[in-house]
Amino acid sequence: MSMLELRRVSRVYGQGAAEVHALREVSLEVDAGTMVAVMGPSGSGKSTLLTIAGSLEVPSSGQVLVAGQDLAATSRNDKARLRRQLIGYVFQDFNLLPGLTAAENVALPLELDGVGGRRAREAGLRALDGLGLADRASSYPDQLSGGERQRVAIARAVVGDRRLLLADEPSGALDSVNGEAVMHMIHAACGQGVAAVVVTHDAQLAAWADRVVHIRDGHIAGQTASAPGPDSLLGQDR
Repeated sequence: MSMLELRRVSRVYGQGAAEVHALREVSLEVDAGTMVAVMGPSGSGKSTLLTIAGSLEVPSSGQVLVAGQDLAATSRNDKARLRRQLIGYVFQDFNLLPGLTAAENVALPLELDGVGGRRAREAGLRALDGLGLADRASSYPDQLSGGERQRVAIARAVVGDRRLLLADEPSGALDSVNGEAVMHMIHAACGQGVAAVVVTHDAQLAAWADRVVHIRDGHIAGQTASAPGPDSLLGQDR
């Protein structure tokens, strides 16, 4: 089943001489259980692609479907519900709330969606345990290492029944060891049926993906299925 479809999606900012084409008729399909890595130079449109895929931004033209739902035909409230229930986000700066413990950060999206406090906490603890953080559940973000904070962010992104994971440079603030660990965790989530789109500049990490999409000047410049290795990927972004 396709969890995400972008059909000839374009995004234009400004008008006239100040007009900037962030995306140009981008088409992309991501099936459940697969990871797609998105690579490209700075300013190529990678982050815009993620915000539109996650319903945080409206395309200038084209169609976006999440789990078969056409976002253009979805109300603002239903889009918010879709984000809470189906879409998980992972950012390189973690975006954890400093006044909440790891378990509370993970459980928060469920509580906002109306899940009872006890059930939300139990789900959060299970997600943390699955990422090897059961013993850090009561720790606050400033008591955790960078790698641990990122794992908490991933647990928050996949807790409940999230089916689409969008990650913007999730390993950008981490060393190579923790970066590999993060990609391994996202890969494991895909093994549970989650669809993932991961923006990364690191060809070695992109090799974890089932497919690598190269974007340049707002359009897809090429795709590599079953990435053959970091060296072959590097040349396509030069």
